[in-house]
Amino acid sequence: MAAVTKIVFLGASSASFGMSMFRDLCSTHDLAGSNLVLVGRNAERLNQSEQLAKLLNDKAGAGLKIEATIDWRAALDGAEFVVHSTAIDRNRLWRLDFEVPRKFGIRHTLGENGGPGGLFFTLRTLPVVFDFVREMERRCPRALFINFSNPESRIVLALGKYSKIRSLGLCHGIFLARAQVASMLGLPETRVDVWGAGLNHFQCLTEICDRETAADLYPLLRENEKSIDRSIAPLTRKLLRAFGYWLGCGDAHVGEYFSFGWEAGEGGYNFDWDEGERAKLQQLIDDVLSERTEAPSWWFTPSGERAVTIISAVLHNRRQLIESAVVYNRSVIPNLSADAAVEVPVVADMAGIHPVSLGPLPDAIAKLMATQVSVQQLAVEAAVHASKELALQALLIDPVVNSEDAARGLLDELWEANQPYIRKCL
Repeated sequence: MAAVTKIVFLGASSASFGMSMFRDLCSTHDLAGSNLVLVGRNAERLNQSEQLAKLLNDKAGAGLKIEATIDWRAALDGAEFVVHSTAIDRNRLWRLDFEVPRKFGIRHTLGENGGPGGLFFTLRTLPVVFDFVREMERRCPRALFINFSNPESRIVLALGKYSKIRSLGLCHGIFLARAQVASMLGLPETRVDVWGAGLNHFQCLTEICDRETAADLYPLLRENEKSIDRSIAPLTRKLLRAFGYWLGCGDAHVGEYFSFGWEAGEGGYNFDWDEGERAKLQQLIDDVLSERTEAPSWWFTPSGERAVTIISAVLHNRRQLIESAVVYNRSVIPNLSADAAVEVPVVADMAGIHPVSLGPLPDAIAKLMATQVSVQQLAVEAAVHASKELALQALLIDPVVNSEDAARGLLDELWEANQPYIRKCL
C-alpha cells in the first residue's frame, strides 16, 4: 500500500502562493491518497482556493483528498507536514516599513529582511508563527513545519531556539543567484552548478562549477564580469571584487544587510506591479473556475519550489538532496554562531532534514555575516518578549541605521502601526 500523509497548508487563501503550492502538489502522484487541508482567514477566498485545488487535482489525476477550513487549530490534528505562508496585511504594512525609515533619513533597499523593515516584519510575524507552533506541539508534535514566509532567517532562528517542533525555511534565492552567474558566464543555467552557504538572501556561492566538465567557473566569472555593463548587479559585483565570491541573490536583497546597500538603488519593492500581477492572476482564476476559459498549461507544471519535493522524500524515504534550505545552525557553518539560522544544502529522508556542511565560510565573509546574525538574534528577542527596549537595541546595532535619533523616531511610529500584532510569544 502506498504511503499517505496529512498536509496542512496555512495561508492557502493566497492566490499567488496557493497557485505555486497547488501546481507542485498536482505535478506528482507521490502523494496520492493523502489528505490536504487548506487553511485561511478569508472564507470566500479560501473557498475559491479549494475549488482551484480540486480542479487541478482532478485534471492532473494527483489523487489528493482536499478539504478547507478556517479552524486552523482543528486542522492541525494528526498533521505530518505543515506548510506556512501567511502574512499580516502584507503590502500596507510593508509599505510603511519602507517609507517611514526613509522619512527619518534611513537609506535602504527593500525594508523586508534587513534594516528597520526586517525588525518590524519580525515583531508582527513571530506571534502568529508561535500560535501555530504551540498548537502543533499539542496536536502534531512530530510534524515538520515548512516555512515560506519572511523574514525566513528570523522565523527559523526563533523556532530553533524556542520550540521543539522540527522546522526549516525554503527560498528560491539559490536559483536566482545561479541564473545571474550563468548569464555572466554566457552559459545556460542547466550547465552551471552552484553550492551556497550563509544567510537567507545572503548566501556565499562557495563553488561555481561546469556540470559537464566539473571545471571551476569562478576564474571565468571574474574575468567576464570586468566587461559586462556596470549597471547590471552593481552591488553584488562590487562585493565579488572586494571579497572574491558571489554573495546573495540580487542587489536589492543583499543590499538590505549593508550600510551602503542603497548605492545600488533604493526604489523599494514595486508594490504597484505586485498588486497588478495579483489582480491578473485572480482574474484568470475567476475565468477558469467560471468556465469562461481553459486552465493554462503552466498550471500543471512544477513551480520550482521545494516543499512538495521534501514532503515526498520524507514520506517515501528517498534521501533527496535539496539545494538550499534555512535551518538552525548548530555549527553546520562552524565559523558562524551555533545560535543562528543559516541557509545550506540539506538532505531529506524518513528521519527528517539533515543539513549538509560545506565547511567554514571564508573568514572575511563570515565576519560580514556575523554582524547580521547579531542583528537577527536581537530582533528575535525583541519579538518574543514584545520589548520596545530590545527593538531599539536591534536597530542601533543594525548597519543600515545611521542615526540614534532616527532609530527612536521610526521606532515610535512603526511600533504604533504594528501595536495590534506585537505580543509576547513565550
